[in-house]
Amino acid sequence: MKMLDILFRYAVAFLALLLLWQIGAWALGPYLLPEPLEVLEAWAHSLQDPVMRGHATSSAVRVGAAMALAFAVSFPLGILLGYRRRIDRYVSPMVFLTYPLPKIVLLPVFLTLFGLGDLSKILIIALTTGYQILVVTRDGIRRLDARYLDAFRTLGGSGVQLIRHVLVPAALPSAMTALKVSSGTAVAVLFMAESFATQSGLGFLIMDAWGRGDQLEMFCGILSMSLLGLAIYEIFHVAERVICRWKRLENRR
Repeated sequence: MKMLDILFRYAVAFLALLLLWQIGAWALGPYLLPEPLEVLEAWAHSLQDPVMRGHATSSAVRVGAAMALAFAVSFPLGILLGYRRRIDRYVSPMVFLTYPLPKIVLLPVFLTLFGLGDLSKILIIALTTGYQILVVTRDGIRRLDARYLDAFRTLGGSGVQLIRHVLVPAALPSAMTALKVSSGTAVAVLFMAESFATQSGLGFLIMDAWGRGDQLEMFCGILSMSLLGLAIYEIFHVAERVICRWKRLENRR
């Protein structure tokens, strides 16, 4: 019943967006904003086009690899900084000094250092999202009640057991939230990275169609990239419910 309620609310939100889109199309005209049903029909046909599928696959692989790399590096580093105050004292100032800087401005540097292929795009996305995961994970560990750590040490727990049974479970909910929040950032950086110096990906498709004045193809690319961001968010949302089951039990109390 709960799943039906969620699907109903998503359906209502989708219809509301379509209505606003249709009103905008009537106000601006088809040359500026095509009607939503026309775009949806063209997008459905584009799914049979191997070129569109190739662009979508390239984008999905890049953003997926980037977020996996960001989590693999930032999650353990966030735990380390949150738990080891002495290390945090020296490393955190550098983290917080560079955190507000827009990482996308480093894209030309990454293209120069790592070439025009996928590696430079994956690294710039990973750098941008990795900062968010790092900061949130660190704060999650720092909020951990010291009494839990003292009790675990009193019971004779080893360092490996401490990481497995205390630190990782304490940091996971914060890290999963960071992954969900950073999914939109990752797709935005992906678009910027694919907008130039490449010939594959949805970002390239959108800008190429815009340059040719093909409004339908451009909006098909925009819709595909929007759905990619939504899919990433939902994947992390489901993963959070599976991995952090104890949080759901706490919320029911």
